[in-house]
Formats: sequence, C-alpha cells, structure tokens
Amino acid sequence: MDWLMACKALILGVVEGLTEFLPVSSTGHLIVAGSLLNFTDDHAKTFDVVIQLGAILAVCWEFRRRIGTVVVGLPSRPDARRFALNVIIATIPAVVLGLLFEKAIKAALFSPVPVAFALVAGGVVILWAEARQRARGGAVARVQNVDDLSPLDALKVGLAQCFALVPGMSRSGSTIIGGMLFGLERRVATEFSFFLAIPIIFGATAYELYKDWHLLSVDALGSFALGFVAAFISAFACVRWLLRYISAHDFTVFAWYRIGFGLLILLVGYSGALSWAD
Repeated sequence: MDWLMACKALILGVVEGLTEFLPVSSTGHLIVAGSLLNFTDDHAKTFDVVIQLGAILAVCWEFRRRIGTVVVGLPSRPDARRFALNVIIATIPAVVLGLLFEKAIKAALFSPVPVAFALVAGGVVILWAEARQRARGGAVARVQNVDDLSPLDALKVGLAQCFALVPGMSRSGSTIIGGMLFGLERRVATEFSFFLAIPIIFGATAYELYKDWHLLSVDALGSFALGFVAAFISAFACVRWLLRYISAHDFTVFAWYRIGFGLLILLVGYSGALSWAD
C-alpha cells in the first residue's frame, strides 16, 4: 500500500464514519469524495462496503448492552421479541425495493450531480419537518420510548427508509425525520434509526462481498484495514456526539449543510471547475 492509497483510505474511512449516522447521506459523500479522489473503480465499490461495516460495528459496540439484552431475552421476554420484530418489519421494504431496483438505481443515480439534487431535496424536507415540529409547540410526541413502537410504526419508518435508496437522500435522515413525522420523539427516532442500520448494513455488506469476493486481494488488505479502522473510530465518536446533540438541538443545521453542499456540487459540476470522474 503506497502513501497515496493510504491517504485515500483514511479520508474515505473518516468520511464514512462521520456521515453514516448523520442525516447528510454517507453514500452521497462517498460518491463525491471518491470522484474527487479519482477512486471510482470496482475495487472502490468493495472498499465502500468494507468501511460501512466498520461504521456499523461502531453502533453495535455503542449499543452492545441493549443488543445483548434483546438477544438473550428473545426466548422469554415479550418486549425483546417485539423489538426484534419491529426491526425486521422496518427492514423489509428497503430490502425488497433494493433487490428489485439496485441495478437501475446504480446506473442512473450513482454520480455527483444526482446526489447534489437529492441532498438539496432532502435538506428542504428536513426544514419543512422541523418547521412542522415547531408549529406543534410543546406537544408531546406519541412514542416516548423505542420499546413502545408498534409494528405499524415500524412499518412506516421502514417505508420512509426506502427514500434512502436514492443516493444523497440519507438512510438516517429518511428514518429519523420519517419517524418524527409519524409521532416518534426525536431521540426515539434517532435510536431506532441506529438499530435499523444494523441489519440493513450487515445484509448489504454480506450481499456485496458475496457478489464481489473476487475483487478482494492481499494487496488491498492494508488499505481496506486502514479505512475500516478509520470508519469505526469516527463513527463511534459521531454516534456519541449525535446522541448528546439532539438532546438540545434540532436537525436544521444539517438541512442547511445539505442544501449548501448540494448547491456547491452543482456549481462545481456545471461551471466546469472540476471534471467529475466517471
């Protein structure tokens, strides 16, 4: 592994870790960053899968006690079974649509300009959702604990997650904002989004590695390992920070960031200042 590849791996790992669980779209950022770094070949796609695995393992570590309690309690505790069922229900819509439209979405939308439009659109939706929350004044959200979600609540959040199939929309943004619109308290929506990421990302990782196992090589192990560790550390720090942040703030700042970043991508793309890598 040369120093240039090490730098690319480190940058992309940190980008993944910092954006996977914020409502700003990690996939969109990786597409743009990969294009800027001229790292867009088939090995890059496999690398993205590996660093996503690093990010989701950070969530598993942060919530290890809760996950362990659910797993141990599955045979005997109704609340553990209900929680697991809700995660499964919320996962199904995106899995089905992803399998049906994966090739079409990747062919049409996995480039910086479509990502930019999705970033702006998602930012506008977040601004609208937060304005709606403020208009409700001090009204208490219907669901105050992640254990109180009904299967219907889980299905609604799962349907919202389908918007994240469009790169730039953001999986966490779709599930968190969707959950809030459907009556979940902000922290509940955020925590459920974290838990929902576990089967989605593990499943996507297993599927992509199964398809592209031939792209894994001994020569690439160093860069893959560096990106994996960078994603794990940055994601762990980001998850802890976000849980503290939402206790006193809304998501408006992320909405404006999305809009600004999306407009910047469009400006750069259409001005010819940079030629995006294919």
